[in-house]
Amino acid sequence: MSWISRNLSASAAAIALIGLAPSAALAGVVVSSSGPSAAQFPVGRQIGPGQTFTLREGDIVTILENGGTRIFRGAGSHSLGTASAASRNRAFAALTTQRAAVRARTGAVRSTASGEVRNPSLWYVDVAKAGTICLPRASTVRLWRADTQAESTYAITPAQGGNGWHVTFPAGEMLALWNAATPPAPGTAYRIGHGTGNGPVEVRFAFLDTVPGTPEDLANALIAHGCTVQLDQMAAAMTQG
Repeated sequence: MSWISRNLSASAAAIALIGLAPSAALAGVVVSSSGPSAAQFPVGRQIGPGQTFTLREGDIVTILENGGTRIFRGAGSHSLGTASAASRNRAFAALTTQRAAVRARTGAVRSTASGEVRNPSLWYVDVAKAGTICLPRASTVRLWRADTQAESTYAITPAQGGNGWHVTFPAGEMLALWNAATPPAPGTAYRIGHGTGNGPVEVRFAFLDTVPGTPEDLANALIAHGCTVQLDQMAAAMTQG
């Protein structure tokens, strides 16, 4: 079980306590935690600049702050510093820019650590990941796949029954469009299956009226809507080390 699943209920409680205050951008946001002190650092907890916190041996806490994620490991006292935000605009803009269709057809991001192909945009729906997906309201829904070597067709069906449809990725393409005639309804579950023997993944959608302009505020919005797949994606892409 991933840290996202373990901390989902804790994150909801944390958001209820801290709210989405206008000052959120000034504080770091916990995006993952594990170890003996994990209960003290639920996903969504805010830690102010200069605030000292103590970790124990075996603790790992990842905090989104100053436009990037920092990983703190116990044991000892730690605090958020004033690290440079030079990479803030590049990393955050790359994740959140709503690309034009022609520009978004191909390309991917490969993790330098693992070599794994990563979804380059928060607004692309990974056909292999289940969960709730946050999207800008009225945006075009684009499906994304990691393996682009061959043509592949996916079946999309409402989980509660009803007519479905098929989406085909041409060989060499990482993106395909959701059926514009059947736009996803907020909160409705959809199953995405590709007929390769693996079970379908189930996704739901939440739509943001406005997209927060800072990583910290967007992280809070993702947590509030339960969009933990994208929270994980953002934390991985913006890790400073």
